[in-house]
Amino acid sequence: MASITFEEIMFTIMSATQDTFKSYMDMDIFAGKVEKKINPVASDIVGIIGVAGDRVGYILFSTERKSAEEIAKSMLMLDEPDDESINDAMGEVTNNIAGVFKSKYHEQYGSVALGLPLVVSGRIRPLPEPPEEKAEASSMSVQCKGVTIPFTTMDGKVSFRVMVYM
Repeated sequence: MASITFEEIMFTIMSATQDTFKSYMDMDIFAGKVEKKINPVASDIVGIIGVAGDRVGYILFSTERKSAEEIAKSMLMLDEPDDESINDAMGEVTNNIAGVFKSKYHEQYGSVALGLPLVVSGRIRPLPEPPEEKAEASSMSVQCKGVTIPFTTMDGKVSFRVMVYM
């Protein structure tokens, strides 16, 4: 059985994100320049889905509060979404994107399992780098392929990032 390349995974996630927004919210979203690196998350709301099986990693959906409100309004057909509705919408979007990955690659990866969506809200910022003298004792090297895919609507009212780490 041929192995699936990371690029195939990235394009599957990109297509799944665009399809999710078109199907659930009738929103056309456009992908920006893909960054082939793992970026620290610095945003207001983050949806996280763990992927387990023969390939392990995470799919993250990261956005600012204004975009999250627009997504929740459109997805849940609400005039003024509350925090719970916004978190529900973010979890559902993240779950749908990850679900497409699972459906597409389940056969080739053997058992592909997804964790429950975890939505973290509040201002999420990366930790500062440790001082150089402490870096060796408290750091480790992790081999992981990751990309950050920025998305936006044509009018700029909604923007977010989908990150894939595997």
